[in-house]
Amino acid sequence: MRIALVNRIYASFMSILWVTALSSLLIGQTPKAGEQTPAPAERKAEPLPEPKETQSVTRGALTLDGNRIDYTATAGTLVLRDVEGKARASIFYVAYTRNDVADPATRPVTFSFNGGPGSAAVWVQFGAFGPRKLRMDDEGRPLTPPGTLVDNPYSILDLSDLVFVDPVGTGFSRPAPGIDAKQFYSLRGDIESVGEFIRLWTVRNKRWSSPKFIAGESYGTTRSAGLALFLQERYGMYLNGIVMISTVLNWLDQDAYPGNDMPYILHLPSYTAAAWYHKKLAPDLQKDLRAALKQSEAFALGEYASALLQGDWLTDDKRRETAQKLARFSGLSLDYIERSNLRVEIYRFCKELLRDRGQTIGRVDTRFTGYDRDAVGERFEFDPAMEAVSVGYVTMLNDYLRRTLGYESDLIYEYSARIHENWTWNENANRFANVAEDLRSAMTRNPALKVLFTSGYYDLATPYFDTPFSVAQMGLAKQLRGNVTIAYYEAGHMMYIRKADHAKLKGDVADFIHSSLER
Repeated sequence: MRIALVNRIYASFMSILWVTALSSLLIGQTPKAGEQTPAPAERKAEPLPEPKETQSVTRGALTLDGNRIDYTATAGTLVLRDVEGKARASIFYVAYTRNDVADPATRPVTFSFNGGPGSAAVWVQFGAFGPRKLRMDDEGRPLTPPGTLVDNPYSILDLSDLVFVDPVGTGFSRPAPGIDAKQFYSLRGDIESVGEFIRLWTVRNKRWSSPKFIAGESYGTTRSAGLALFLQERYGMYLNGIVMISTVLNWLDQDAYPGNDMPYILHLPSYTAAAWYHKKLAPDLQKDLRAALKQSEAFALGEYASALLQGDWLTDDKRRETAQKLARFSGLSLDYIERSNLRVEIYRFCKELLRDRGQTIGRVDTRFTGYDRDAVGERFEFDPAMEAVSVGYVTMLNDYLRRTLGYESDLIYEYSARIHENWTWNENANRFANVAEDLRSAMTRNPALKVLFTSGYYDLATPYFDTPFSVAQMGLAKQLRGNVTIAYYEAGHMMYIRKADHAKLKGDVADFIHSSLER
């Protein structure tokens, strides 16, 4: 028994020595007596791959006003880099350039984008300016999904080459691996990254001598105002013109908070427009939209503004009088106005105006109506207008990019990324962002810079009356005020979805571009 036990112990010991020696040989080392077997070397982390630039080039043709336009479409990405050459982000774009131009360097080019923050450029491309558009009915209501693309008779490709830009985090645009996306998700970070894209595209395509325009929608107007000054100061790039579609320059006027009553004042005329459209006003106001709006604007800046400014100093009689007039211009009941303390927030208005009919109205276009589960809540469950202007756009873009333009990507096309939830306004600590001053400064330093503001009466996302008010508060020199044009439309935030207004927009933009190129 003892001998057998000793033999087993000896055999086990020799097995351990044999395995240790074999392992040492396999790693190219033989352990010396008394030395421990070295631990395997730690594997070094693989460097993250940098994004690569992509490009797909195709040809197309469009007939505008009886004239055939042959163009080149380029879908691709440009990589933004820091001063040391490290990749920061990859930005996706679609560019359309006219072919029959003797010297492309002298042809105007327009950089266009949507807003959000978080919206890709799908709407300005397939709704407003691109050579193809989503087919809708004449009032802008969607047809049966998935949708159909048709030639855009109101494209501005006859006037300017077009570059549709998806800011970082939208479309196929992404931060580079290892780069914190937060540096792009702020007012200044966004302006700087889009500005760097514009510079880089201009360099790559040899378009420094081209007249340059920007066309931004919604938050894209905030971006546009900041870009005008940034491009001048950082790159010495001076714009010829900016098209502001549904404008917000001063965010003080956008969201109401206790102590900030400006939005209530400036949004009231848009309430009047919505009530007029749905026939909720008194007979004398229903006769003519513009006459009703003129009265509402005067009341908003006068008696209504004074009443809100007085707060609890307002007498009971004056409060009652103000409430009656507010009910008259908003289409809401006197009881609701009084219970709201003379202050009706936008989402409440969208729920309340047609509550007696069991309907809600849209925020981005108050002509559209929807239905909630019940008529009790304070806010609608969804924006019926936003749903309407989403049907078909993204589906057709995904199809168009791959089948027509030949651009392939497995990424999700982020048409409405939730970037705004992570957006920072650190540069505006303890105050509201106001890029109207950026715009004033850019126009003052570049007296040739002209601006076209386009506003829809039925827009509650960027109410139309805020535009002339913001312009009036800019402090622009009298000699430069003629550089500003404001155009109004009987539609909402995306006025181009309505056929008659799309035609008007094309004419307004054409006149604007021609005037901006006059010497």
